[in-house]
This record gives sequence, C-alpha cells and structure tokens, in this order.
Amino acid sequence: MYINCSDKELFILKKIADTATELNMPCFLIGGFVRDKILERTTKDIDIVCLGDGIALAELVAKSFQPSPEISVFKNFGTAQMKLNKFSMLKSVSKVSPTGGDLEGAADLDIEFVGARKESYNYDSRKPAVEQGSIEDDQNRRDFTINTLAISLNKEDFGELADPFDGISDLTKKIIKTPLDPDITFSDDPLRMMRAIRFAAQLHFTIEEKTLEAITQNAERIKIVSSERITDELNKIIMSNEPSVGFKILYTSGLLKIIFPQMVELAGAEYIDGLGHKDNFYHTLQVLDNIAKHTADLWLRWAAILHDIAKPKTKKFEDGHGWTFHGHEVVGGRMVPKIFNQLKLPQNDKMKFVRKMVELHLRPISLTKENITDSALRRLLFDAGDDIDALMILCKADITSKNKFKVKRFLENFEMVSHRLAGVEENDKIRNWQPPVTGEMIMKEFNLTPSRKVGDIKTAIREAILDGIIPNEYEAAYNFMIEKAKEMGIVKAGKL
Repeated sequence: MYINCSDKELFILKKIADTATELNMPCFLIGGFVRDKILERTTKDIDIVCLGDGIALAELVAKSFQPSPEISVFKNFGTAQMKLNKFSMLKSVSKVSPTGGDLEGAADLDIEFVGARKESYNYDSRKPAVEQGSIEDDQNRRDFTINTLAISLNKEDFGELADPFDGISDLTKKIIKTPLDPDITFSDDPLRMMRAIRFAAQLHFTIEEKTLEAITQNAERIKIVSSERITDELNKIIMSNEPSVGFKILYTSGLLKIIFPQMVELAGAEYIDGLGHKDNFYHTLQVLDNIAKHTADLWLRWAAILHDIAKPKTKKFEDGHGWTFHGHEVVGGRMVPKIFNQLKLPQNDKMKFVRKMVELHLRPISLTKENITDSALRRLLFDAGDDIDALMILCKADITSKNKFKVKRFLENFEMVSHRLAGVEENDKIRNWQPPVTGEMIMKEFNLTPSRKVGDIKTAIREAILDGIIPNEYEAAYNFMIEKAKEMGIVKAGKL
C-alpha cells in the first residue's frame, strides 16, 4: 500500500476492494484521504471512485458489515454516502485484532462512493453536466493536483498510486495548483478559488503563481456561488491555525471585497498633520491570529474579526487630539446581525454572543487605564455573565503594538484586571447574577401589579449591589427594598 493505513482502515479498504471485484467493477481510493495520509494529517472522509455504479457498490459494501450501516443515496448525482461508526466496525476490526485493535476511541468514518465521470459546465452555473468516464477523466475534473492522487483497490495492482499530474511533487513542494488551465477550472466552478485559499491556509501551502493570477482574474465569478457555500469555506479558513494566511490572499485577490466588503473597508491608514491611525485590517488579522492560539471556538474567532468592524463608520479626526473611533463598539454591535444575515450565518444565540463580545470588547481594556473600582468590575461581570472568560480571551488578543514594551505593560495591567475580577467574583458572586429579591416578591410585599414601580425597585436593588452599597444577600436586599419603597411612597400590603 502506497500510504500508511491503520489495520482498521486497511481492512475496510480490502472489504471494499473485494466487493468491487465481486461486481467486476474497478475502483480507486482518491482525493483528500490519500493527500492527508501522505501529509500525516488526521482524516475520517474516504472517497471511492469506481468504473460503474457507485450506488450499487455502496449498497453491497454496507451489507458486508454487521450491523449494516445506513447509506444515503443521491441518485441525481450518482453518489452514495455511508457512515461507519465503531459498532458497525466492531466485527470487522475484531477479525484484525481479537481485542478490537484501535477501535477504542475510534472516530466515525464517512465513505462516499461515486462512479467515475467527466464534467462540462455552462457559463452561468457551477452545476456541471455529467457523463460516465474513466479514472483519468475523473482525475482531470478535480480541483488541485494534490487532490488528484488515486490509489488502486484492484486485485492486480492493489495499493499502487496513479499520479498523472505529479501531485506528489506538489505535496512535497507545498504548492497548490490546478491540474488543468486554472482560468477554466475557476470559471467552471468559482468555489474552487475559495478552496484553493482554504487549503493554503490549512496546510500552509503556497498557491502557484499562475493559479493565483487566475483567482484574481476570475474573482467576479464568485458571485454565481451561493452565500452558504462561500461562508462554509470562509469558516474553514477562520478555523485554520493561522487564519491571516487565508484572509491576506482573499484581500489581495479581490475576493474579500466581493464576499465581505465591510472587512475590506478596515484597510489603510490615514494621516492628517502627521497624525495617523493603525491599519485596522491588519490589526484585525493579528487579533484573529492571536485568538486562534487560545481557542477553537468559531464564534469567538468571528468576534475577533468583527470587534473593530465599525471603525470606518465612526472614524473622525479631532484637532489637537488625532483620530478617534468613539462608539465603534456600539455601532459595531448593531452591524453584527446585518453581517450575519449577509453571510448567511445563524441568526441565533451564536450571533447574539458575537454581538455581545463586540459591544463589550473595550470594557476590560478600559479598566487598565484607570483606578479600578470594585463597582466597575461588578458591572463588567454582570454584563458579561457566563461569557466573561471568552471576553477576556478576546481582549487579551486585542493587545497589539509594534512597541514590545507597550504590549508588555498592557498585558501586565490586563493580568491585574483579571486577578481583580476573580477576587470580586469570589466575594460577590455577580456572574450570572440573580437578584436576591425578585419582581414577584416585590409585587407580593406591596400588593402591586406588574408596573414601572416594580421595575424601579428592582433596578435600585441591582444598582445598590453593583455599587457595593449593599452585599449580594437576601436580607440586605430586602431591607433596602423596604427603604426604597418608603422613599417612593409605597407601603407594605396590609398596612395603611
């Protein structure tokens, strides 16, 4: 076998090979699984191309496992998908290793079966006309040379590599390039431009010069691709170890201006009277890379992307002071739902989390520039709630400067704020704070119906606790409620 497979994987591949032989149907292991095995990357997706009916092959392979896994059939595309979980693999793996071998902790495997095909495209659609083809035709239609690698699962040459475009050499040189003319490749299916950039970001590969030029020349073609598909690739770039790699290519190629113009507006630094501001595009990329080192949370990474998104809208030059971006966190928060809708990102708690992070991202930093009061810390804990830890990760990532001593000083001040927050939370239990006296208690105590008076008393209790006037305890809050009601001319129920 040209690639190194585990016993489990090799057994499954041989089972597929035996089934294909039974059907007199040549088949090949192709694409990402081969590429990632050679690169020693973890992978769980297996693509099988056969010279015949891929659906028939999938159905017969599924029957060879006990219990038989379900398959998803897509007749219009001539494909079938089978998910093998550890239970489906138990009997098979036990034949390789009586103890179950590497089954413990094993991930599911997703196997896709498809008949070899060749494709042709209409200019106004990325959906190809498809007809049966040879393994060579199937390799020709693939996006990049590193994804054309195919390994025979046929009895006469099992395990041998078919590499017509020298993909192994490109893997070694860490190059992304198309097997055929990149202008045609990207014009036919413009999503491949996003995929090229995604692979460059994920693998830390370089896009070959001619291929990169074709992306720039065909950038406008991305408009025929759905927002959902574009954003799926964008999210994969964001989840790479160093997302700035992908975003820089998106920017220089012109794709980013088309798919996410608000981010491009961050680019550039303006000077008046010798006073300038930082380039907020490259600052944002640095923040994104910083946060990627500490979290795999896609939505916190999106918060890093959007934290300064309103700076172009709020930028102003003030004589004697320089450039200001007053209120950019508030304006940015209002932009988040619109951008999520534009990119077809979810309009749910994920969006609300990102908006919250954008609106609060200046708060912890501002506390490093003044004498910190416990009241200010309590209010931050109250407003951030369970998301305080995520907010602190974002704010720490936001500390950037070419001046290393300035960064060091800010980080030291930031650590001090973190320490003080922990102390206040331990003493006052403000995170996810629930008022010791509820609105129902207030209404019952003073025989009130839901009204502004009830809200005013609740607000007064909350502010007193946050300001440290009273402790976050029931008895203190109850007594404060009684006194506040007296001030408002409200008497207890049952009293004149």
